[in-house]
Amino acid sequence: MLTPEENELLTRVTGDAPMARLMRQHWTPVCLIEEVEEPDGKPLRVEVLGESYVAFRDTKGRLGLLDELCPHRKASLVYGRNEECGLRCLYHGWKMDVDGNVVAMSSEPEGSPLMDKVKHRSYPVKEWGGFVWAWLGDKEDMPEFQPPAFAPREDSAIAILKIRIPANWAQIHEGQIDSAHSSSLHSSDMVPARVEGAAADEKSWYRPSTDKSPRMQTETTSYGFHYAAIRTPIKNAATHNYIRVTEFVAPYYSLIPPNNNYRVAAVIVPINDEETAFHFIAWDGPNVPSTEEWRKFTHAVPGVDVDDKWRCLRTVENDFLQDRDAMKEGNFTGIKGIPNQDIAMWVSMGARVQRHTDVLGASDLAIVEFRRLMADAAKKVAEGGKAIGTDYEIPQSMINSHEGVYPKDVDWRTLLNTSGKTAAAE
Repeated sequence: MLTPEENELLTRVTGDAPMARLMRQHWTPVCLIEEVEEPDGKPLRVEVLGESYVAFRDTKGRLGLLDELCPHRKASLVYGRNEECGLRCLYHGWKMDVDGNVVAMSSEPEGSPLMDKVKHRSYPVKEWGGFVWAWLGDKEDMPEFQPPAFAPREDSAIAILKIRIPANWAQIHEGQIDSAHSSSLHSSDMVPARVEGAAADEKSWYRPSTDKSPRMQTETTSYGFHYAAIRTPIKNAATHNYIRVTEFVAPYYSLIPPNNNYRVAAVIVPINDEETAFHFIAWDGPNVPSTEEWRKFTHAVPGVDVDDKWRCLRTVENDFLQDRDAMKEGNFTGIKGIPNQDIAMWVSMGARVQRHTDVLGASDLAIVEFRRLMADAAKKVAEGGKAIGTDYEIPQSMINSHEGVYPKDVDWRTLLNTSGKTAAAE
């Protein structure tokens, strides 16, 4: 349980809030590459940490990220003309290139010295793993971009869905690192089966356990923390444990235990205090689905399940399109798609949970660790310290989640080597 003051530290992510300052000490995934693929295409409004930017790809294919409002009279550049290697404001014709240089001022006399005196604010960007990453902090403090765990190589196979959710980033991340809920909320899609380990096909995910009450153990790391959810397996229940190890890599993503076909990750980026960009990812395995297949499997298809702004068409107002007849026939939630089941829970809590009033149990150990870790990390930044995860003791590309059935005398920590990569993955 957090105090109201600690909850403010955890959930406020705009302006000069300590958590916003913490996040700006990391490269931030601000949009998908697919949203800005076309040279001279439509500019994209990018909203993150309470600020608005404009992203565009110029005539030569270079990507730019600028403050949204024109430096002249503050009209939005999202409506500008993307042409001839620059973004031209509609209001008076001022034009900026990807580096923020003002290259034209239609409203000013030819030869005006003003053009040499004005530069619009631009931000360093990196395209990697399906995302556009931006450095939103001070440029003099910018570290080298580090590949994330879910895209260790530039050509890593990856499938991504995106949904804009009217809920604070912290309650979404708590949902992603909560292994206990999956045995109830997702029980119609994560089906107990007599399999050797987690498995998946085009219909469902399968798990070798019917145990709905995992025993939790956590361990803090330099990049965040990892924890094990330990369940009784269907086979060899007297002698073995089913172990699922989840990784939280502060501040933006979690690595969820894999199945036999691919690994899973969640990337969670605050838009503001009450909205979040949620990304659910399949990556690295013998059968990583295409993005189209992944979005169909998870019921997150643009134009069908989400609108052109990535907002979910299942809402509080339409009860998330819950099918009560399907529930009578055995479907646990009546809501199609694993992410949509989560979203219904996150949004139903209200836009920003007041954590001093909730009641936690033994299965919430990872939630307690997340809250403690990130509230303390925000306090450290407020006092002038470095953000969690910026020491790079372990390259993120070496971190991995894990799952499997093991004899009861096996300590889950021995399944991970000191680099953070699962021993079984080596």
